[in-house]
Amino acid sequence: MSKEVKDILTAAKAARSEVARLSDEHRQALLCAVADAMLSHAAELLAANAEDLSKMDPSNPLYDRLKLDAGRLEGIAADMRSVAALPSPLGRVLDERTRPNGLHLRKVSVPFGVIGMIYEARPNVTWDVFALCLKSGNVCVLKGGKDASCSNEAAVKLIKSTLVDNGVTAAAVNLLPATHEATAELLGAVGMVDLIIPRGGRRLIDFVRDNARVPVIETGAGVVDCYFDAAGDLEMGKAIVKNAKTRRVSVCNALDCLVVHSSRLKDLASLCAPLAEKNVHIYADVRAFEALEGSYPYLEPAGEDAFGTEYMDYKMAIKTVDSLDGALEHIARYGSGHSESIVTDDPETAEIFQREVDAACVYVNAPTSFTDGGQFGLGAEIGISTQKLGARGPMGLEEITSYKWLIDGSGQVRP
Repeated sequence: MSKEVKDILTAAKAARSEVARLSDEHRQALLCAVADAMLSHAAELLAANAEDLSKMDPSNPLYDRLKLDAGRLEGIAADMRSVAALPSPLGRVLDERTRPNGLHLRKVSVPFGVIGMIYEARPNVTWDVFALCLKSGNVCVLKGGKDASCSNEAAVKLIKSTLVDNGVTAAAVNLLPATHEATAELLGAVGMVDLIIPRGGRRLIDFVRDNARVPVIETGAGVVDCYFDAAGDLEMGKAIVKNAKTRRVSVCNALDCLVVHSSRLKDLASLCAPLAEKNVHIYADVRAFEALEGSYPYLEPAGEDAFGTEYMDYKMAIKTVDSLDGALEHIARYGSGHSESIVTDDPETAEIFQREVDAACVYVNAPTSFTDGGQFGLGAEIGISTQKLGARGPMGLEEITSYKWLIDGSGQVRP
């Protein structure tokens, strides 16, 4: 391990006790102070972000993820204040019992300790992770991508100075060098880091899972489908599909494949018309292609690789099925377990869909764009988990705490 990374991780580990001991009132005040500092130093933060943006092609789907502006900074600050105002996740009694021998047991929520976060060109993650970790009593070690290095360095510098101004160690938040070597060192930091969370594309997540020696909570790539059922309302479907696909194409909850019941192919041109306004390129299977040919301008036949692809762009696949079972089979084969939705007016079909689809978030008559910690009332999110062991779906404060058992006795001994 390099001296630079070792020094950072050593300082982070040493800061665990101080951060865990902070009162919730102090945490709230700190987060509000950082939110205020963010807005008062917006010009500096945006200048750093502009330097990052200057090195990326605006046509790159990650450009939108990388970009900050005044409105986005205000949104991040508002999320930070929302996290500050949430009830503390620490010290909650999750279970309590007294045994026949008089031993009193309490299962109490506690911080993990040091959480490592590995992420790509998303500078908002820097702020969100810091807020969630501080509120939950955790120290964070951030490993951002090189595309956002200037933005992340400016953010962490500002956070550290605000912490110190408020009497808290700067080591509560830490930024590793934006190198592949630093990633490998973090993944092997046994005894210095308690948990690692990757947030990004499938390649990054697979690399972290396959190479980490530190425990990992796996967030997942979002291959997202929406099934327009035989009983789906057309106007509702148009609004849901447009919002799910075009609200922000570069985020993991964006729609990748529209699954349509064959009885509704006559309505497909109308269903897709709002997408043409945003120049969405459609890869359609044979039946959908025939229904759209001549009426949709950005159309081509779908190859097999059109399905199961997370596009993160103004692109989308269409799959035709003859039944609900066909839709369920398609989602089971190509979905990533992130978010899936159905548009239907049939309550029985909706109930079956929600019961049978194996995903972290399953929607009826609503777009998958709502899969977000803020939208779920979590204040912000540290990631969307698609695994089933532990956290699943948007990960907020509760998902980044652990627990311990506290046992009070009066001299009992075990026979």
